[in-house]
Amino acid sequence: MPLYPPKPVPGDRVAIVSPSSGLPAVLPLPFELGLHRLTESFGLVPVEYPTTRRMHASPADRAADLHAAFADPSVKAVISSIGGDDQITVLPYLDRELIAANPKPFFGFSDCTNLLAFLAESGIVGYHGGAVMTAFGRPGAMHPATAASLRAALFTPGPFVLAEPGEFGESSGDWADPATFERPPAMRDAAPWEWRNPGPAVEGMAWGGCLEVVSWLLMADRCIPSTERIDGAVLFFETSEEMPSAADVYRILRSIGERGWLERCAAFLMGRPKSSSEDRRLDASDADRFRSEQRESVLRVLHEYAPGTPAVLGVDFGHTDPQFVIPYGGTVRVDGEARTVTATY
Repeated sequence: MPLYPPKPVPGDRVAIVSPSSGLPAVLPLPFELGLHRLTESFGLVPVEYPTTRRMHASPADRAADLHAAFADPSVKAVISSIGGDDQITVLPYLDRELIAANPKPFFGFSDCTNLLAFLAESGIVGYHGGAVMTAFGRPGAMHPATAASLRAALFTPGPFVLAEPGEFGESSGDWADPATFERPPAMRDAAPWEWRNPGPAVEGMAWGGCLEVVSWLLMADRCIPSTERIDGAVLFFETSEEMPSAADVYRILRSIGERGWLERCAAFLMGRPKSSSEDRRLDASDADRFRSEQRESVLRVLHEYAPGTPAVLGVDFGHTDPQFVIPYGGTVRVDGEARTVTATY
């Protein structure tokens, strides 16, 4: 059975780490805002480590910060500043025995899929979501759905129903411009979650994360569960602000299908695609087309490899706003009859 680490309580110290990119060094505004909200809204005491605000820190130094954070008995949770693209190089430096002996809730997403998969392989439940610069440092105010999910995941054991928010956002603006943080990002009406093969409730271990990072882990053969462990699991995937093409999404999922995972899982969740970013801005029409093309790719793979598997598309986790937290390695329940997705935190 997976281990849910003990949860912090208001007043506890929490580690703030940058196991991927040290972006707080060059974009301090969302980082400082996120720290402020952790203190004032969540009642936690952030503790930074040497590489938290250091760009291009070595993998060994980043691993050392993670070791220090997990080993410190006064620290009750570990939260990433943001993602990046090379956390896979940190994995060889991690001391599995040290971390397993000091389990703590870890929050992060995107490139932090690496560490979440590492923890799951060690039998420890992590939390996909909740980076300081994104969820906590959102301009204007935290989204209420994000805040509710994070508060539950941080402090409250047990089930949490992911309620469709009815809106979503694409961009948080220029993080170097103080004016960005004066008001919340613009939001759009969200299409309802799409249910495929709805039926009686199923639940299982959640495994997945950022699809691009999962593909890297598969290529490097790191932190990959056995095919037998995928039996009855709830696979969940989402795509990043790099906006992979529909063809690339299909090919990655096809390869996962070739492993036999899609036919073995109890249910499949796909996150709402990130369809605009600071580097690639799409107007509303082009963004809708991008999401539609990705949807068709996902449906094609499911038709080919898991025609009878319950699936929900467009769920609000990953690189989207608002962002629900998924217990990585923990339990997720998918109830097609009630049309609910429930995470056990």
